[in-house]
Amino acid sequence: MSQAPGLYQVQKLSLQQVLAPQLQQSLHLLQVPSLELSALVHEELQQNPLLEEVTRDEPQIEAQVAEAEREPLPDDGKSNDDFQREFEVLSKIDDEWREYFSMANSFRGRSPEQEEQHQHFFDSIVERESLQQHLLAQLDDTEFTTDERKTAELLIGSINDDGYLLAPIEEIAINTGVPLDQLDKILHEIQTFHPVGVGARNLRECLLIQLDRLGKTNSLPANIVRDHLDDLGRKRYPDIARALDIEVDEVQELANFIATLEPKPGRMFTAERDQYVAPDIFVQEIDGQYTVALNDDQVPRLRISNTYKNIMAGGEQTAEAREYIREKLRAGKFLIKSIHQRQQTIQNIAKVIVEHQQEFLEHGTAKLKPLTMACVAEKVGVHETTVSRAVANKYMQTPHGLFEMRYFFTTGYTTEGGATLSNASVKEQLAKVVAQEDPSHPLSDQEIVAILKEKGIPIARRTVAKYRDELDILPSNLRKKF
Repeated sequence: MSQAPGLYQVQKLSLQQVLAPQLQQSLHLLQVPSLELSALVHEELQQNPLLEEVTRDEPQIEAQVAEAEREPLPDDGKSNDDFQREFEVLSKIDDEWREYFSMANSFRGRSPEQEEQHQHFFDSIVERESLQQHLLAQLDDTEFTTDERKTAELLIGSINDDGYLLAPIEEIAINTGVPLDQLDKILHEIQTFHPVGVGARNLRECLLIQLDRLGKTNSLPANIVRDHLDDLGRKRYPDIARALDIEVDEVQELANFIATLEPKPGRMFTAERDQYVAPDIFVQEIDGQYTVALNDDQVPRLRISNTYKNIMAGGEQTAEAREYIREKLRAGKFLIKSIHQRQQTIQNIAKVIVEHQQEFLEHGTAKLKPLTMACVAEKVGVHETTVSRAVANKYMQTPHGLFEMRYFFTTGYTTEGGATLSNASVKEQLAKVVAQEDPSHPLSDQEIVAILKEKGIPIARRTVAKYRDELDILPSNLRKKF
């Protein structure tokens, strides 16, 4: 007899794979960039009293890392004698301190004076003024009353990083109770601030503000922006020429002038300009060989605190205290082990990449070879997903510049001569072909296919269109210059 439709509780047995919390922590540490790793480790230092950070002028316990990898993590229910032996082992490890990051330091070869200059450089970096701070500072030069200034501060706070006021001013009037005409007056004053075009509600208004500041309020460029901005964006120059009764060549010149205006007036204040990327791997040619070294400047060095080992040496602790210390010891040792494995995995993967990309290191992007994560995983002896996590948000400093480690993983093409080219190399060839075309007769995608085929690169037209989009290259009809 079948059950009637409805909600029922049913018990059943099933097998399900669940990652242990420690394994999840280890995988997370592998994936995060160095700066985020530093923040996570310092958070753990606040929570685990058995851990302490080793200063830069103090040696790291390399043997302790090895011991943490070799020794099983303590299990619940250990006897007090077994627990005491753990701390005796840790005490002996203290006598075996060696410089853990000597390879990286010798690779960079910075003297104490250079280290001081290096630190002074980073200490001297000041925070860039934000767009909102820049606009608020200009309020001091206005004749706003106290109430008007508060309204102006509200409007400035509603301006986004590109310099636009996207919230409808009618909506702001309803929410604040400020009369619409007063908001219009204050916004008009803010639109006179630097950078030119700030406070606009759309691209058309932004460009018109800039043209007005240039004394071109009633000019042809202003007419084009005011009445034909959509046609301008689609490069429909003949349509604009007919509407304004001028030559197409003149429209082209006016379009070139309008292109010099700033579509995002707040761009110079965006935080994106202040983002610095620290390489995780250094690659340098030494005696004809490319060597790989980790950048450990941002990775904290840890050890088990002597304080708690001395407390345990007294042997007068309660069972609860021993259990607490055992738990923190287990967590601390696992963290030390995970950081060590993280660094070792990243370095091993980097060595395989460097070994495979020798021609890239010697000649540049044009010689980048196809490489898959599965291939690297097989050589390193890890799973493909481990490689994916390890290279995520990591960067490699090479003789040809700084590259994201994922950059080196790409499929490719086999040329008619039997050589292999990566996608990046094909994109570079495509960009060169477009750069050399006649602007008045731009190449179609099919014509690009033919040219690349002559170079021995077989590629489909739809792939050319895909790569062109990725390179921000417009279609041929929009690249044409009259």
